[in-house]
Amino acid sequence: MMGLSAASLSGAGSALAQADEGTVIAAKFGALESVRQISLSTDGSKIAYVAPQGDGGARLMVVDLAGDGVPKAVLAQRPGPETLRSCSWATATRLVCRNTTVYDYGGYLLPISRLFALDSDGGNVQRVSAGTGSDTLGSVALTGGSVIDWAAVPGKPGRILVTRFFVPQQASQVGIKRDVTGFGVEEVDVTSLSRHTVERPVAEASEYISDGHGNVRIMGVQPIDGNGDRRGQVTYSFRQPGSREWQSLSKVRLDASGREDGFNPLAIDAARNVVYGWQALNGAQALYTMALDGSGKQELVLARDGVDVDGLIQIGRDQRVVGASYATDRRMVEFFDPALKKLGAGLGKALPGQPSVAFMDASDDGKLLLLASSDVDPGTFYRYDPATRQLAPLLPVRAELAGVTMGTMKSVTYPAADGTMIPAYLTLPPGSSGKNLPAIVMPHGGPSSRDEWGFDWLVQFFAVRGYAVLQPNFRGSAGYGSDWYQRNGFRSWRTAIGDVNDAGRWLTAQGIAAPGKLGIVGWSYGGYAALQSSVLDPELFKAIVAVAPVTDLQRLRVDSSKLGRDFIGEGPQVTEGSPAQNAGRIKAPVLLFHGDHDVNVDIAQSRIMEDKLRGAGKAVTLVTFPGLDHQLLSAAARTRVLAESDAFLRKAMGF
Repeated sequence: MMGLSAASLSGAGSALAQADEGTVIAAKFGALESVRQISLSTDGSKIAYVAPQGDGGARLMVVDLAGDGVPKAVLAQRPGPETLRSCSWATATRLVCRNTTVYDYGGYLLPISRLFALDSDGGNVQRVSAGTGSDTLGSVALTGGSVIDWAAVPGKPGRILVTRFFVPQQASQVGIKRDVTGFGVEEVDVTSLSRHTVERPVAEASEYISDGHGNVRIMGVQPIDGNGDRRGQVTYSFRQPGSREWQSLSKVRLDASGREDGFNPLAIDAARNVVYGWQALNGAQALYTMALDGSGKQELVLARDGVDVDGLIQIGRDQRVVGASYATDRRMVEFFDPALKKLGAGLGKALPGQPSVAFMDASDDGKLLLLASSDVDPGTFYRYDPATRQLAPLLPVRAELAGVTMGTMKSVTYPAADGTMIPAYLTLPPGSSGKNLPAIVMPHGGPSSRDEWGFDWLVQFFAVRGYAVLQPNFRGSAGYGSDWYQRNGFRSWRTAIGDVNDAGRWLTAQGIAAPGKLGIVGWSYGGYAALQSSVLDPELFKAIVAVAPVTDLQRLRVDSSKLGRDFIGEGPQVTEGSPAQNAGRIKAPVLLFHGDHDVNVDIAQSRIMEDKLRGAGKAVTLVTFPGLDHQLLSAAARTRVLAESDAFLRKAMGF
């Protein structure tokens, strides 16, 4: 690994060496994952994976594990607005893929998704999503649907259930208008593309859940108000086995802060005739089952005090539920399948570095696709064959980072101003003493999210470059129950941002951060937190890097649905909580990055921030990326973000 500390370099030649080293390392970490998404064929003999290309395109790669084992590109996507997101096996020889793009509708950027199918050699490409056709009456189906059942007809591979948004059409045969609008479900043959409706569209339907054997058993209905906005309540109905009659199951209410109340169904176990779902227990989210026999009987499956159980583990074409997970200082998995529980524990101990093991997919005959990774290892995919008990390595997640020594991530706590202990993760440069370092506070996005132990390309880049990085799970973060979540990171921004600033003060008080060498870096809500932190305390951070940040809460309200407006709140806290409206208080130089096809956070948010800072006479730079979305899925763009952020922080901190 190339790794010289700033203190060991001096003079113009040393500065150039640092710049060159930074560019090389930025390119390694800026490279996109070698594998964006991966799946195992139904017979376990092949894998298919989406491999992003550095210029923004992507390739679908197929590997014949029973043959030469060499990855072959069967589909290539050119750079542009379209993004190949995923490809999964419908049969042993045919795949169904999802593609997304962004549509500019009079200045509003709308995400559009479509499904298509192709053979494993790349031939016979056909569209699976229903076309709206020339007879559509004034409506556009933004979603091309999603696969809710990969085995729609048992014993007949290639029949899938796909949701469809039906739009009004003109019946050309008789010349009359047909007002059929809403979500329904179709059965589609992925080879012949024959299709028929199995669930007629319901105007306010928002969700369907199948039992993994071709039977739609649950429907969610979310009312729509006069402005076309979804309301904050979903009513779920279910069917008993063999019945077509809907019966009441549960109601889930979404409060203004974004927390749910009620039983939220997730996945059906047809053999037991129950549905798994989330429900609150003692202020935290727990996993329950509810009987689908009309009794409404519930059983607690998994709960942990003060922690949300928030991960359901499903594998195989029937999406069998095999476990659930939650995160404390590390993600913990509880397997319901005894064989997988034993296997997961054994592999975690046997593999180098004792990594976390996640089961990703399963073939019909029980072969398993898994990922082993850790804080210092981006991960490797493996195939496990239970018949031979052989574990075969397949692909690294990030090939460019092979041989790079990473910084260990450890769990810490620090005191907030009111004495509350805030959980966080501290990553130090490899081989560092942990004292007198340039340091970064890195608040997470969301805000309804949290940081977890594991590999993080952004954190590790800065650690390898010599920074200490602290990731606070401030109050307003998800995963720690309703009391910790408060009213979310926007409505409760004073508490959330106060906790973020206290993270910086702790780094200094502990002697980890060298005097005057403390910066803050964030993406999305993390970018908002980075900017707003200096509104609360202009003297704390010496430099601010914000990627795709929210900067004006009122503008965000205007651009949001009613649920979004409720989530943000209203009143003086909206103006006071907007860094763009308080730009005059910010003293540190600001570096902004934003893609102009961002449908999560409009690029106008960064442009407003730039204008307000310039108007206040502040130092600011905005770097825009044409055609890129919120994630900046381009190696060139990410490399630029890393290299320029590093150079910016070094200059501002004087090292």
